[in-house]
Amino acid sequence: MSSVDQQLDDLRAEIAAEIPNDVSISDVTYEGPELVVYTRDPRTFAEKGDLVRQLAGKLRKRITVRPDPEVLTSPAEAEPEIREVVPEDAGVTELDFHPDTGEVVIEAEKPGMVIGRHGSTLREITSEVGWSPEVVRTPPIESSTVKNVRDFLKQERQERRDVLERVGRQIHREEMADDQWVRITTLGCCREVGRAAFLLSTAETRVLIDCGDKPGAEDEVPYLQVPEALGAGATNIDAVVLTHAHLDHSALIPLLFKYGYDGPIYTTEPTRDLMGLLTLDYLDVAAKEGRAPPYESEMVREAIKHTVPLEYGHFHVGDGYYNVAFSGDIHYDDTRLFNGAVNDFPRVETLVLESTYGGRNDYQTDQEDSERKLKQVIREAHDRDGKVLIPAFAVGRSQEMMLVLEEAMREGDIPTMPVHLDGMIWEATAIHTTYPEYLRDDLRERIFHEDENPFLAEQFNHIDGGEEERQEVADGDPAIVLTTSGMVEGGPVMSWLRHLASDARSTMAFVGYQAQGTLGRRIQNGRRELPLSDGDPTGRRETVTMEMNIETVDGFSGHADRQGLENFVRTMNPRPEKVLCVHGDESSAQDLSSALYHEYNMRTFAPRNLETFRFR
Repeated sequence: MSSVDQQLDDLRAEIAAEIPNDVSISDVTYEGPELVVYTRDPRTFAEKGDLVRQLAGKLRKRITVRPDPEVLTSPAEAEPEIREVVPEDAGVTELDFHPDTGEVVIEAEKPGMVIGRHGSTLREITSEVGWSPEVVRTPPIESSTVKNVRDFLKQERQERRDVLERVGRQIHREEMADDQWVRITTLGCCREVGRAAFLLSTAETRVLIDCGDKPGAEDEVPYLQVPEALGAGATNIDAVVLTHAHLDHSALIPLLFKYGYDGPIYTTEPTRDLMGLLTLDYLDVAAKEGRAPPYESEMVREAIKHTVPLEYGHFHVGDGYYNVAFSGDIHYDDTRLFNGAVNDFPRVETLVLESTYGGRNDYQTDQEDSERKLKQVIREAHDRDGKVLIPAFAVGRSQEMMLVLEEAMREGDIPTMPVHLDGMIWEATAIHTTYPEYLRDDLRERIFHEDENPFLAEQFNHIDGGEEERQEVADGDPAIVLTTSGMVEGGPVMSWLRHLASDARSTMAFVGYQAQGTLGRRIQNGRRELPLSDGDPTGRRETVTMEMNIETVDGFSGHADRQGLENFVRTMNPRPEKVLCVHGDESSAQDLSSALYHEYNMRTFAPRNLETFRFR
């Protein structure tokens, strides 16, 4: 008997000793980080609401209780009873029964009403029909990505269970090492922006954090070939953690599966869906530009199948041995879309901190001033009878812009005019609204309880008519165009430049970071002759002359500025002993590292790629 099987037998005995004598346990297994308990008495568990919580506290495990398939009410009988229990106002749109696990997935417009106060409605469902309910939100904006991901996971349900069980057994395997240590190897994103990839290694496991590309430098990828990573084989990596879906962090995660990786990807549900959207588009853009894609779309599906949704936290190594936090991209203060970054941890000894705007002079305009300037830019272009072209990242920045523009028109700060959304922006917005629990508190309140979804304002128009519709907009009345890509590296913004570059009445407004080497940075720096790829597989290009007004509106970045980064560290609880400054160009990373060292007397580093740090 393996050590994991023995462990499960011991857990089953402990559970049997803690539960009432009339409750039977038919199986206990691991699925990912969770302990799954199958019972022939699901109604008893439902009626004793504290029983699962007591078991979780006693065993120090995340526990899910499911009914033994043999005791389930048939779906035909269960469905009307579930609909009777759930309030009609919940807007149930679909029930999907899975007899192999005893789960019923309930899709509803208002999931909170299906859950009930402290889970009361869920327990009532189990008491009535025996099935274990799982609740998901019906997307307020129809999303092909959310639908495709859910359908795919349903189709691959059995294989996904096999993946989760294998991952669970790996997590809980017997420790083999006699000593303990913690190391971080930098595989990218050091003294540069892009190709984020870090390997966190201990005596027992290796975890890859992010695996992205580098904007404007398609041949520069993370150093995955080193022995610590894939150089010794794909099984050398035990798990992947994705901080967020931007391509400089996520683009090459599917590539891992091409090389034979078969482990979990830990991230949140919205990040999983956004990763799928962005990586498929990444392949599409590569094909249109005549570049060989680094992997096939099948690898994107493999990545989604291996995703284990988790809430974010930090890395807790061993039983209190060491703690590491990775910031990802952070904004210290609240934005219109998200709450400010969390920096309160039970323990943290080392922080890996982004430094995109870590330079000594990298102070951004505060958001109110930024919004004031953007409104002025829009009013001036409107008065000239022109358009405002805003290149923006589909994920995060575009939704931030939508909220600013919706309020500005509602309050009369700018004239009401169409806001045309091109590229993936509408689909990314649909994904954001499917998971409003991740949005800023007051925005979530508007969507949840006030039934006001600002993303559904009537001025927003999804461009879905291709070149013909773009030409109509370019020839029409004043309007705002929000389009990808944010750094003007491919995507529909290239088409908009063909239509609008020669229009001196119009303005191109940059609201996000433009990396070195990108066309966006060159336009910012005054380049007037723009070589634009027309999507021909041969790479044929045409040149247009830029006559538009060029404006840069700071303050909307998804990255904290120098002050925000210092505030993040200053207010951390507890404050870390060591900080690695990454995800910034050489001067920014070094400036921030030096400032934190002198201000807080902590050990700081501005590492280069391919360095390894041992912390214990």
